[in-house]
Amino acid sequence: MDGDYVIGGVFAIHQYMHTVKHNYTTMPEPLRCSRSVIPRELRFSRAMIFAIEEINNSTELLPGIKLGYHIYDSCASVPATVHVAFQLSNALDPVFYTGNNCSQSGMVMAVVGESASSPSISMSRIIGPFNIPQVSHFATCACLSDKQQYPNFFRTIPSDHFQADALAKLVKHFGWTWIGAVRSDSDYGNNGMASFLDAAHREGICVEYSISFDWNHPRSWIQRVADVIRRSTAMVVVAFTSPGDIRILLKELSLEPFPPRQWIGSEAWVTDPDMLRFSFCAGAIGFGIQKSVIPGLRDFLLDLSPSKVSASPVLTEFWEDAFNCRLGKNATDKRVCDGTEDIKTLQSPYTDTSQLRITNMVYKAVYAIAHAIHKAMCQKTNSTTRCDKLPRIESKKVLTQLKKVHFSQNGYDVSFDANGDPVARYELVNWQKSESGSIKLVTVGQYDASLPVGQNFRINKNLTWVDGGTQVPVSVCTDSCPPGTRKVLQKGKPICCYDCIPCPEGEISNATDSPDCFPCPKEFWPNAERDTCLPKPVEFLSYNEVLGIILAAFSVGGACLAIITAAVFYRHRTSPIVRANNSELSFLLLFSLTLCFLCSLTFIGAPSEWSCMLRHTAFGITFVLCMSCVLGKTIVVLMAFKATLPGSNVMKWFGPPQQRMTVVSFTFIQVLICTIWLVLSPPFPMKNLTIYKERIILECALGSAIGFWAVLGYIGLLAVFCFVLAVLARKLPDNFNEAKLITFSMLIFCAVWITFIPAYLSSPGKFTVAVEIFAILASSFGLILCIFAPKCFIILLKPEKNTKKHLMNKNLS
Repeated sequence: MDGDYVIGGVFAIHQYMHTVKHNYTTMPEPLRCSRSVIPRELRFSRAMIFAIEEINNSTELLPGIKLGYHIYDSCASVPATVHVAFQLSNALDPVFYTGNNCSQSGMVMAVVGESASSPSISMSRIIGPFNIPQVSHFATCACLSDKQQYPNFFRTIPSDHFQADALAKLVKHFGWTWIGAVRSDSDYGNNGMASFLDAAHREGICVEYSISFDWNHPRSWIQRVADVIRRSTAMVVVAFTSPGDIRILLKELSLEPFPPRQWIGSEAWVTDPDMLRFSFCAGAIGFGIQKSVIPGLRDFLLDLSPSKVSASPVLTEFWEDAFNCRLGKNATDKRVCDGTEDIKTLQSPYTDTSQLRITNMVYKAVYAIAHAIHKAMCQKTNSTTRCDKLPRIESKKVLTQLKKVHFSQNGYDVSFDANGDPVARYELVNWQKSESGSIKLVTVGQYDASLPVGQNFRINKNLTWVDGGTQVPVSVCTDSCPPGTRKVLQKGKPICCYDCIPCPEGEISNATDSPDCFPCPKEFWPNAERDTCLPKPVEFLSYNEVLGIILAAFSVGGACLAIITAAVFYRHRTSPIVRANNSELSFLLLFSLTLCFLCSLTFIGAPSEWSCMLRHTAFGITFVLCMSCVLGKTIVVLMAFKATLPGSNVMKWFGPPQQRMTVVSFTFIQVLICTIWLVLSPPFPMKNLTIYKERIILECALGSAIGFWAVLGYIGLLAVFCFVLAVLARKLPDNFNEAKLITFSMLIFCAVWITFIPAYLSSPGKFTVAVEIFAILASSFGLILCIFAPKCFIILLKPEKNTKKHLMNKNLS
């Protein structure tokens, strides 16, 4: 239709172009399309006509100006689109101008189209140098945002850059990290998939395969693509394809059964009603342009009288295909259309206006061009708008004004950014089965790139998945590694394929799919699952455990035994056997043994600063006191028998005062050693973290090892000295030889403490303390039993031997 200003329209009304083989000897045949009309694309072209007629009837937009249109079929092919682009540039003006001023009488002001990216790129390169604006309704390749290459290109549909980012976020949202990818072998598919793979890589998503194909590839190639999908382990397939390409692939897949796949579709095909017939794709999801309502469009689409249909070859072809009849009387292969055909009852994408998505993009593109022409030639004076038809404006002015348009039509905002792109807004659509078994498109969420990150994607309805399931399908190369393990990548595999290795001893991971394990703090240890650090149990020899109770019982029992022995001796203090054994030293020895037994109690319980200092010093001093008393008794025995020799007065040199002084002197030396130890480097409580990894040993550190071994060494020195003297006195004749008993007790004492040293150094943790307590108790019991048990036996059970005569009896053998 002609008008004051003409707008061009290019749509892929036919899917395929007739292939021509050139022999280079005859003139090539004109390009022509093949196969049937695509009802959806026909609706796009009719929506353009509807918008132009609506504008022409408007009193506010371009008043007094009539817009015309020239609509062409690109056959979804680049060669046909190039041919159309040249036609739009000169309208096949029959006059050839040889001058410098070329006629622009046939040039269109702007072009709406094309539906695909590759044809749009070719068209932009041809009409761009003529400054003819091009506004596409369906070309989404991100490459078209490059204003250096395509300065005249605009679009009302968002760039694939946003769709690719939204698809990657969608895949990540449902936890799919192992996917397959197929794409059209075109600018749309290759560029769109490249953007998606970049976004997927940033989201940590791995791709098992990425393969391209095209509808005109040999069937063997399509079969290969189908076999890759069938054999793959990825449950999810992302398809960035055109409707024509995916249709061929889905037909091939439908020929043989294959495992269920969750399809993620790009906008080009996932909202195409014609695709819904592939029922095995039920549950597919993808992003589509927002659904819209265009008042009056449905009535316009259905207003097809026979005269209108007959006047248009395209409408005639559509009518005959839809009703399976022929318009005219010369029909031979089909029946003649008799006028009973009612387009209102026709179930076709052409008449379906329930999902107006891309149609609204066509509608907005026409209005954007109209607003640009309006701004270029109309002026508002007072309350009226005046548009001058003359002088004619050039398309360059329309191009300039198109960059500035910003208006609202039917509630939808229209504007372009610096790249000629609109604000990216999508609906998340889901293929859901209805009660009748048919598949329908259901909007379940939104994506708005203008909102802040984290708020731009939301799902507000339940989705159904492959095979009608309600559970989100799983598509991972390897199941997530639970807490307590770490990921180790499999050699030669993508990062999503890994093995789950348990954390090593002492380390944990508290997150799913943790790449590393980290050690617990020093005083913590992992639980059995190795997913959290727990405080290490603190271990020490306590009164609440069996070993502690047994040792404490023996300690108290030994002290009671010493006290009972002292009581027996005190009760029979006038008896010969008590008097003969130096009762003063005996009572002092029993007192020191009582302290030896009781000092072992300081080793049981939680170590503290005072208990650590007390246990070692009390042990050292009481044992030296004990050894001093034993040494004194040994010397007394020797002196006593030496005094029986004629002329000997040795006893006056080792009487009771000397005995007391000996005990005090030897004990004072130990007190001095302990004092120096406590002043310079005293024992202190310490948490030992080295013996056991999984628990803390609370023990007393020696402070100074020299001090500790000096205390033990001094005790050992006295014990050895005492043992030597006792051995020298062991053969003294008498029925009750005190020296023999002391010799045997010292033998036990030395044996216990000699074995104590390696046992003490090799015992771990609280058993070190137990070994020390055992040595104290064993040596103490050895002394009290060897020295006092025979005497108590005579006192209590053999009183007839408790006489001076019996004691002084010489053993003549």
